[in-house]
Amino acid sequence: MASTWNWETAEGLLGLDDPAEWDAAYTRGERSLGTAVIGLAFHCTLAEASPRILKGMRLADRGQRGFAFTAAGHAARLNGALTPELYAVLRTEGHRGFAETAVDDTLTFVPFRDLPPWFKWRKVASRVEDKLETWRLRLTYAAEDIQQALRNRRRGGRSSG
Repeated sequence: MASTWNWETAEGLLGLDDPAEWDAAYTRGERSLGTAVIGLAFHCTLAEASPRILKGMRLADRGQRGFAFTAAGHAARLNGALTPELYAVLRTEGHRGFAETAVDDTLTFVPFRDLPPWFKWRKVASRVEDKLETWRLRLTYAAEDIQQALRNRRRGGRSSG
């Protein structure tokens, strides 16, 4: 299967299922390590993928580092859990930037009772923020509807007089 992995173009790397191959590529300084770590998240156990995802989160290439955070989100989705080390990195990054989607995936796919305290707080805070945004939008739409109705009423009054 190694013949289908192209480290230069990333072709086939989403199918990577060999942590030792990823480790060797990391040692060689290959490109597309972030892409390949997504493959590991898909095809390996969480215990096998997690150390490589963590290394990927520290890659110099910003794009590949972003893919490592994507891999963390996929790991949460596929396993319904993350390792303590992955939780710690996501907590440190916060609910923004590279980590935003990974944190969202974690909050969505890891049962609340299994989340570490910061993630529980973040889930509650996100729900409150969502509810407040919903109320804000409803008020905004209601105000716009009232303004439109008043405009229509004024126009109707002018044209009939």
